[in-house]
Amino acid sequence: MKIFKFGGASVKDADSVKNVANIIKNEGAKDTLVVISAMGKMTNAFEEVIDAYYNKEEHLPEKLSFIEEYHKNIMNALFDTKDQIFKDIDILFGELGWFLSRNTSRRYNYVYDQIICFGELLSTKIVSAYLTKLGQENVWFDGRSYVKTDSNYRDAKVDWQLTEELITQNVDATKVNITQGFIAANDTENTTTLGREGSDYTAGIFAYCLNAESVTIWKDVPGVLNADPRVFSDTTLLEQISYEEAIEMAFYGASVIHPKTLQPLERKEIPLLVRSFVNPKETGTKVSKGTRLVPYIPCFIVKKDQILVSISALDFSFMVENNISFIFQKLHDYQLKVNLIQNSAISFSVCIDNKFNKFDAFYDELKTQFKIDVQKGVDLYTVRHFDEKAIAAIEEKGISLLTQVNKETSQIVVNPN
Repeated sequence: MKIFKFGGASVKDADSVKNVANIIKNEGAKDTLVVISAMGKMTNAFEEVIDAYYNKEEHLPEKLSFIEEYHKNIMNALFDTKDQIFKDIDILFGELGWFLSRNTSRRYNYVYDQIICFGELLSTKIVSAYLTKLGQENVWFDGRSYVKTDSNYRDAKVDWQLTEELITQNVDATKVNITQGFIAANDTENTTTLGREGSDYTAGIFAYCLNAESVTIWKDVPGVLNADPRVFSDTTLLEQISYEEAIEMAFYGASVIHPKTLQPLERKEIPLLVRSFVNPKETGTKVSKGTRLVPYIPCFIVKKDQILVSISALDFSFMVENNISFIFQKLHDYQLKVNLIQNSAISFSVCIDNKFNKFDAFYDELKTQFKIDVQKGVDLYTVRHFDEKAIAAIEEKGISLLTQVNKETSQIVVNPN
């Protein structure tokens, strides 16, 4: 069985849905499970619904109308108005409305997951109905019935034993199956999610449980490039990447492959293919056991809008284990992701993400016990397999604030201003 994953950009409008249908027809008309994300930027649109639900209730009807109109416009270009899909979509919007009117919980992460899942449910219903209209037999199913997790909303952990049992017993691997990425359910059947960009992970979960022959992630790029083309003008397609190398790149922040996707695939040596839905005849990139990198060239990973923090003791004493342990505990408490660490005798520096906007609270707590220097809005460049030319290219991006080098990897914090 093959696993295909299509992200939001691949189903952003009616023409895109038609293109996905053609790819399925040409590449996987049987023995295929298709994982699909919310359409276009609909995850962002649903996040605006959640924000309005909590903070700007008067804007809620407008936000919901935008989402409904967006999907209906796509449907009007694909279906006749009397087709069953219009009723199916109305039912989903009715379920969303029911939750918004009846929910009594104020737990943000719980509410987030109960609302955000509708993006994937809507997109998969539409794609499945369109395939049926073209005469392509397929089975739509709710992935929440099969992927089971704990109740850590927005970043749920998979119950692998139960999930594998449900998938192997219930998925017909001889069919074309359509399901949702990103979403799952806990033991009380409440929706959970696997973390942002978790649709790739969903593909990995199904591949592992079904012993798939491959996973293909269809993107709007030719494959995995050695650098982000939005940042670097000269990029090269990587034809082959080993699991080890891909995990290293994901760890440092490469956005093409979700960090959690690779582990289940590596355990069963299932190849991961990254191909272009714009040019589906191209072979793209293969991630598998074997040669670390083909071609073997420097690879650049960029994390924008970071915070560089340098922490030292007020009495200029050494930064030793007990200081550092305390700081790491606070970084954990405030959900600040550390992307670089550098320690000297009297200073401890970290480059961090402030995804949950808790840095100011972290700073306020630590400033009473430590001297803290902060630089916001910096960029972190990681270069795998660096050479002098690669380092020079980074140094042209701004003022270098901190550099860390090991055998394979160089990390440079740059002030772009």
